[in-house]
Amino acid sequence: MVKVSRRAKEVPASATMAVASRAKELKAQGVDVVSFGAGEPDFDTPEHIKQAAVKALKDGKTGYTPTPGIPELREAVADKLKRDNDLEYEPTQVIINVGAKHSIYSTMQAIVDPGDEILLPAPYWVTYPEAIKLAGGKPVAIAGQEENQHKVSAEQIKAAITDKTAALLLNSPNNPGGFTYTPEELRKIAEVLEGTDITVISDEIYEKLVYGDTEFMSFAAVSNDALERTVTINGWSKAYAMTGWRLGFTAGPQDIISAMGRIQSHMTQNPVSFVQYAGIAAFDCADEVEKMRSEFEKRAEYTYNRLNGIYGVHCDRPTGAFYCFPDVSSFYGKKIGGEIINGSMDFAKGLLEQANVAMVPGGPFGCDKNIRLSFACSMENIEKGIDRLEQWLTS
Repeated sequence: MVKVSRRAKEVPASATMAVASRAKELKAQGVDVVSFGAGEPDFDTPEHIKQAAVKALKDGKTGYTPTPGIPELREAVADKLKRDNDLEYEPTQVIINVGAKHSIYSTMQAIVDPGDEILLPAPYWVTYPEAIKLAGGKPVAIAGQEENQHKVSAEQIKAAITDKTAALLLNSPNNPGGFTYTPEELRKIAEVLEGTDITVISDEIYEKLVYGDTEFMSFAAVSNDALERTVTINGWSKAYAMTGWRLGFTAGPQDIISAMGRIQSHMTQNPVSFVQYAGIAAFDCADEVEKMRSEFEKRAEYTYNRLNGIYGVHCDRPTGAFYCFPDVSSFYGKKIGGEIINGSMDFAKGLLEQANVAMVPGGPFGCDKNIRLSFACSMENIEKGIDRLEQWLTS
């Protein structure tokens, strides 16, 4: 018989992808499913970006590239970080990865030793704990404060630090929470970490998608100390509607970036050659990014208001990303559609199977009281889906 490693057996399937997959199955059967599952913009990639990839293909840019990415793209990323984030990095301190998910995985492989503890504010993206465990580390969840949009405080982080703590993983704007840490909150966290050897992994993939008067700040921009201890992760998927292109980047201390390069040379080698040229072109698409951001903001406000108009549902106003994360725990222990709802998994399953609406349970994100709803879909679908949710809950 074939053998599957214990490591592979212990890795669960992505909850977000599982919901999206089940929704697609039902659609293939002719069921009219409204899906709020996948965290993927419903916009097409801007034409300027596509044409840059086409040109690269026609120009023969189809061979291997340097493992950490073509020099032109690494320089473009360094320029972007200086221009947008007030961060000074040499191009050698940047590595291009096959999507930001790859960036997360490679970072963990580069900094985590067996038994290391990684502080993980909850709610968290479902991939984080698995990437930590695959590197031999131990995720240490810190429950966010419900009264502060599920954000953790500097005091909570300080209390969670032990002599085994190797890193803190921050994600702002947040998936699934839709919240954003303020500059002052980041400064307080940075002060707590001063004098320690703790690395900060700052996942900033949603930085361009903030709403209202929300001010985004890169963690590494807080202070020189923060800069020296931070690995900044970002990419092209969310802001530029390039999820399928699989292009991300990591910037940080030279030793860590060099280690990631060595690891990547034995994994993917380099990101897809012609896609890297599209990555350069994307930085010239500010108008298109703003159009998408503006539309997401309209949807965010509508979704927030509709959800809070449903009796028993509480939702914080999203300040970034494209998610609402409503608390639906008032329905737990009750019967809906003939089935007892005992948690977020039951809630999401019942909603999909009975009302044909796909949302992601909050349990895999570390918050079982909640469900995640992505408003990266048309306003028509948002209206129809929330109508169905409300009808299901009041039936």
